[in-house]
Parts: sequence; structure tokens; C-alpha cells
Amino acid sequence: MKMSIVGMLAETFVHPGTGQNVGAIDLPVAREAATGYPFITGSSLKGALLDDYREHDSEGAERIFGKQDSAGNLLVSDARLLLLPVRSLSSAYRWVTCPHILERLRRDLKRGRREAAFEVPRVENKSALGHPGNGRLFLEERSFDVQGNVPEDVIGAVSSLIPHEETRGRLAGQLTILSDDDFSWFARYGLAVQARNVLDPKTKKTKQGGLWYEETLPPDTLMYAVLAERNGGGDIERVREKIGTHLQVGGNETVGQGWFALGWEA
Repeated sequence: MKMSIVGMLAETFVHPGTGQNVGAIDLPVAREAATGYPFITGSSLKGALLDDYREHDSEGAERIFGKQDSAGNLLVSDARLLLLPVRSLSSAYRWVTCPHILERLRRDLKRGRREAAFEVPRVENKSALGHPGNGRLFLEERSFDVQGNVPEDVIGAVSSLIPHEETRGRLAGQLTILSDDDFSWFARYGLAVQARNVLDPKTKKTKQGGLWYEETLPPDTLMYAVLAERNGGGDIERVREKIGTHLQVGGNETVGQGWFALGWEA
């Protein structure tokens, strides 16, 4: 079975919704039940790939992606979170991750028969690894004691999933590794919540019940997904050629949200 990993760098706000409201947020993002990490379901990602691919090759789409009553040749995983942008007092933002997420990346690379040429570093609570390798780091209203730099092999593994060369150039200075517990706090409570409304066309005022709050992933969020071919045949490369460099996923397409730049594996 041939497998490939595709990096997904958010170019806009992204709303991979769940259709369920939680507390004051009417439309939260989809989250893993155990960890609370935001993710995009494989069915949503596969549907977005299918919609785009069908515009270029409607006949081949059914064989690759399947039909309602039969499976296709292409297997699409959930899109997993890798780097989350978090506001910082020392720079515009930091790309934040944690050992658990890096461990997952190692496992996914091995599952795809790729070399996972990095070791997962250990980080204590209230500490961080990042540039520069000492001092205090302030993320949102929380502070962390920087214990060292991010290992170069970790930077190399993550940068291979970022599609833009100029963006990869910023990674070494902005990548920050927190403990699993500290990262979990930002993943649960650090996302933007936007208020949206529907106006009455006559009065130009908000309709009764027309105000709602929705949660979004910020631009520059980095995710990745694993694609696989059930029987080989080069379908991953065909999808890559037809879809190209960008893909729209999730809600709010008509207001410009949901766009990812794709970093296809060489």
C-alpha cells in the first residue's frame, strides 16, 4: 500500500465545525474527544478533495474516491494538528506544539514507511523549548521558562510539511515546544471566537435569533493528513496534479474561510 503525507497550512481562518454547541460558543470546531485537539474529519477532507478533483476529471473521480455504494482506491485520514499559532509578547506569534503531537507525527511517518529522523524531546510543565534558548517566554497571559532550543532534527521534520519556502524560513525562530498539559490549554481555550449575524434586509438590523458565535482555527495553523492507495496505481499523484497547491475545507467558503496551502510530499 502506497502512502503519502500532505502538509496543510491554513491561509485563512478555518471552521471545521461539529454542528453541536458548547456553552457560549454556538459553533465550536471539531475536537478529539480524549485530547481536545482540533482536527478535520477524514470524511470532510475527502469530500473537499473529491469536489475539487471532480472539476478536473469527473470520470476518474468515482474510481479514485468511490461511489455511494462502493469504496474507491484512495484512503484519506483525519487532518491532525501539528502547529498552533499563539500570540506572544516577544514576537507576533509563536508556532506551538508538544511532545505528544510530535510523537504522533513520528508514528504517522513510520506508518507511511518514512524515516522519522528525530527524537521527541521532553518538556516539563511551565517550561518551553524555543528560540532563543533561555529567558522567559510569554504566550497570551501565561509565562514559560525557556530551557533550550528546539532540536534541529525536529525543525527539519516539521519544515518538510510547510509548502512555502519563505514560511519555512521563519520556523526556526518561531517554533516552540510546550509540555502536553500546557499545549492542551492553548488548544482548548486559545482559538478565536467570532461573532456573526444575519441582517433583516428591510430594517438592516440583526434578525431575532440571528446572532451566533463560532470558533475558528487561525491562519498559519499547520495540519497534516495521510493519503494511501488501496491498490496502487498512482492515484495520489493524479490527485496532486489535478488539485494543485490550494484546497478549501470546512464552512464559510462564501466569506473566504477554509483555505489551505498544500505541501505535497516529494
